[in-house]
Amino acid sequence: MSTYLSYFIHLIHWYGGFTSSLAGLAAALVASTAVPASAGPLKNIVLVHGAWIDASGWKPVYDILTHEGFKVTMVQEPETSFAADVAATRRVLDLQDGPTLLVGQSYGGSVITEAGIHPKVAALVYVAAHAPDVGEDEATLGRKTPSVLGETAGAIAKMPDAYTYLKPSAFPRLFAPDLPRERAETMAHSQVLAAAPVFSTPLSAAAWKTKPTWGIVAGDDQIINPDLERWYYARANARVTELPGASHAVFESRAREVAGVIAAAAAILGE
Repeated sequence: MSTYLSYFIHLIHWYGGFTSSLAGLAAALVASTAVPASAGPLKNIVLVHGAWIDASGWKPVYDILTHEGFKVTMVQEPETSFAADVAATRRVLDLQDGPTLLVGQSYGGSVITEAGIHPKVAALVYVAAHAPDVGEDEATLGRKTPSVLGETAGAIAKMPDAYTYLKPSAFPRLFAPDLPRERAETMAHSQVLAAAPVFSTPLSAAAWKTKPTWGIVAGDDQIINPDLERWYYARANARVTELPGASHAVFESRAREVAGVIAAAAAILGE
């Protein structure tokens, strides 16, 4: 455990502007006794991306965690249906060789909420993500707590066959304003079109009800309202980290801090 906590505390001091809030999280993680002990260190991490993007955005987090000795796998969801995305995640979980920390970003939060009941999943980490309950869907919840995206007319385009994408002209400003413009433009022009029903399919399971949960709030998220993220995580009794000024692309723009939270969660689970 000491290796990962030392790493996490190093990250806290590296990002001096966030020392007080993240130090509080570190203290809470060290003191927590809510997670049952496992047979040994938790090494398996599965990362699930959100809508309109693919797993390549996780690369900075992947690089940090693999350098620390974790076995990291990234799911490539087809975004053709919610059921297909959950199935893709379950297949990757089937391949894991032991207890696994399941991480989801944005729409990927809905996916891990349903897929997270898999017996190999030890805990969940939500990164600027949705976390609906059974019978809920993220589209309805998002309308109740609208984001900047939700109030920006015409930002989301829909094809005749009901596949959706975020207009490239709006993508850098709404999705990734804290990434270099060139990278944001690349993401905007390499989108995975998402079938509209993926956002409105009610969930049939909610793994956060029975699994330890962590949540990261992106303080300047314009895709999901940060207040909705806070509400999700409070309801799930999650250990919460707030990253002020972070955009929806927090998984890439603030990869060190995101990786630090994941590593600290894995350390607690491996006690």
